[in-house]
Amino acid sequence: MTPVSSKLYTDDVSLLMVLIDTNPFFWNSVKSTLAFSTFLSNVLAFLNSILLLNQLNQVVVIATGYNSCDYIFDSSDSQSQTQRVEQMLQKLEEFVDKDESLGREDSVDGPGFSLLSGSLSMALCYIQRVFRSGPLHPQPRILCLHGSPDGPGQYVAVMNSIFSAQRSMVPIDSCVLGAQHSAFLQQASYITGGVYLKPQLLDGLFQYLATVFATDLHSRAFLQLPKPAGVDFRASCFCHKNTIDMGYICSVCLSIFCKHQKKCSTCGSVFGQAQTQDSSTPDRKRKTPLDA
Repeated sequence: MTPVSSKLYTDDVSLLMVLIDTNPFFWNSVKSTLAFSTFLSNVLAFLNSILLLNQLNQVVVIATGYNSCDYIFDSSDSQSQTQRVEQMLQKLEEFVDKDESLGREDSVDGPGFSLLSGSLSMALCYIQRVFRSGPLHPQPRILCLHGSPDGPGQYVAVMNSIFSAQRSMVPIDSCVLGAQHSAFLQQASYITGGVYLKPQLLDGLFQYLATVFATDLHSRAFLQLPKPAGVDFRASCFCHKNTIDMGYICSVCLSIFCKHQKKCSTCGSVFGQAQTQDSSTPDRKRKTPLDA
């Protein structure tokens, strides 16, 4: 699960893309268990540890909001460590205010959904830009610090991002902070060869991050990292965005539907009616052993 070795600085140099879930609806629902300020302090300590492991390591942070996504930190910028932290916190505060203002008119029941598909796409675009910047680059990987439930409407975009990461040999690590497992991130980590973890105690979040997700791809071959007990491979239908166990698939574009459709809403192909056994049997006398 590593890119071509001739394009690397060394085996232990990493480009870590960190996707932070800033959905205010989710953090309001878990503020008694884990406050956003506590979460952010653990993440900052984790990012500093990554930069201390190797001076060539690079960290990029992308905020995953309810209405938008944006880059809020890039360690490649020529600034002091203090200025970096202050700039990151300032950009994060501005992003949260902007993201909240975009959704003030919408009433949301429950934690809502974060734009995971958008942040994954932005991370992959940044990685592709690094690939094309020159013959040398660090080993890229993506870390999703996600807590919001999966948005069924983002299924196609998320799966496209997962397959793009797999083709680019970019592992997607997942740290789920919510009460339920994420089927999207389970599939992302399994398909791309990343690590999926749902911490049992959020009070020790930094310990989980430092011991599991701080390791580079080369060192993971010598460690026993946690493996998920099971992966939910169920898909979401394109018509109602619901997770289904069995459905109908378009033979042209492979779109999934929970009920039989007359026409594919994706590619426009016209579906035929399901034929019964009686109608498919021709009107002729069947041959029996006595007629032989």
